[in-house]
Amino acid sequence: MKAVVYKEPYRVAVEEVPEPELQHPADVIVRITSTAICGSDLHMYEGRTAAEPGIIFGHENLGVVEQVGDGVTAIKQGDRVVMPFNVACGFCLNCTRGHTGFCLTVNPGFAGGAYGYVSMGPYPGGQAEKLRVPYADFNCLKLPPGTEHELDFVLLADIFPTGYHGCELAEVDLGESVAVFGAGPVGLMAAYSALLRGAAKVFVVDRVPERLQKARDIGAVPIDFTWGNAAQQIVEQCAETGGADKGVDAVGYQAHSDSGTKEEPAVVLNSLIETVRATGMLGVPGLYVPADPGAPDEQSKQGMLLVSIGRMFEKGLRMGTGQCDVKRYNVQLRDLIIAGGATPSFVVSHELSLDEAPMAYEKFDKRVEGFTKVVLHP
Repeated sequence: MKAVVYKEPYRVAVEEVPEPELQHPADVIVRITSTAICGSDLHMYEGRTAAEPGIIFGHENLGVVEQVGDGVTAIKQGDRVVMPFNVACGFCLNCTRGHTGFCLTVNPGFAGGAYGYVSMGPYPGGQAEKLRVPYADFNCLKLPPGTEHELDFVLLADIFPTGYHGCELAEVDLGESVAVFGAGPVGLMAAYSALLRGAAKVFVVDRVPERLQKARDIGAVPIDFTWGNAAQQIVEQCAETGGADKGVDAVGYQAHSDSGTKEEPAVVLNSLIETVRATGMLGVPGLYVPADPGAPDEQSKQGMLLVSIGRMFEKGLRMGTGQCDVKRYNVQLRDLIIAGGATPSFVVSHELSLDEAPMAYEKFDKRVEGFTKVVLHP
């Protein structure tokens, strides 16, 4: 079958690889109909992780079940399903407590597994024609048959729940003001989720015009950080409270300075500390890693950032972090889509064939030609 294979920094290729096979009675094989390129994939694409050549990318996957293991009971051949990017067992201590992003079974020695991602276990990604799904009864979310809502449903694999998770970590509530840093797909989903949760005003910080326009389109207030300090711009608009009630970091460790010309790994965290009012909360779904070979300084290369903890303490801020436990949200968000209450596919800018993946990676990475979110159709 064809699959998107990592070759070296800034280069992927579509190659012929062996088709997946059932390895356990709890497995299914899914024929992929839609698979998205995620901003997290770009960290590997740019050589900013320990990913080695040969890994098959793709953790946002939707398709139709083709083969079913003998131990699978709830999922049938022909079912249309979407899989959380988290690979989880469903029965370990963390899974039973709802923390499926930190499964203790699927990736021994590490809390958490995922498809097609460095250090996240032996699970090839789904930017391919087929995908093996372990613990399928637990990991497959059934969808209505057909093709309706295809672009909305594929976003249930990661970015829609992850954006919502950022708001959950920050405990976004009715009538509040929320500052979201980053207008990439996750940031836009966080802003959208904040509005779904009843936020009164949502600010979205970025520097890419197409992204800021999408934020404006959903009713958020775009903040271009190249025009001036983003925290100051937001605090000036929240003068009565001294800042936004809540903040979400949807950028992570490859954040850039106000000028947009150089990386400052802690700049978003420190900006949020200044943006959010005293006793507010921060949600951090943006990715931070314990090792970054391309970091701008030695401390950051070891995952140690210069965060203004003194200022955070002084303001009495609280912070929640960590990758999204997709299964905590995906059923409710699926049903919201079906009911017409959410249309997250507004972030999708391009639908392409699998063969066009190398071009899509290059343009998405460069943030050019309106490439904000790409869905591939094998």
